[in-house]
Amino acid sequence: MATRSKRNRSERLQVRTTPEERALIDRAVAASGTDLTDFLITTLTVASRRVLADRTEFALSAEAAEAWERINRRRARRLAGLRELMLRRSPFTDD
Repeated sequence: MATRSKRNRSERLQVRTTPEERALIDRAVAASGTDLTDFLITTLTVASRRVLADRTEFALSAEAAEAWERINRRRARRLAGLRELMLRRSPFTDD
């Protein structure tokens, strides 16, 4: 995690954790090479943006909306190798 320039932070955020959660967080902070505050703020900010991303209003001009609709009306294409790729066992599971 990259350390960002220090900002003038005036708001306090307090959380309670279990000893196991705290130990995990402390290990992650140490591995990231930053301090607890920067680690938590960065992690919480990223998580917050993900949660809110699909709740953001997206507006398109009439021209852009029509272009989007043209793209979405296209027939699906067969892509060489895609079926085989999708049938392969995932490297991220133990199945």
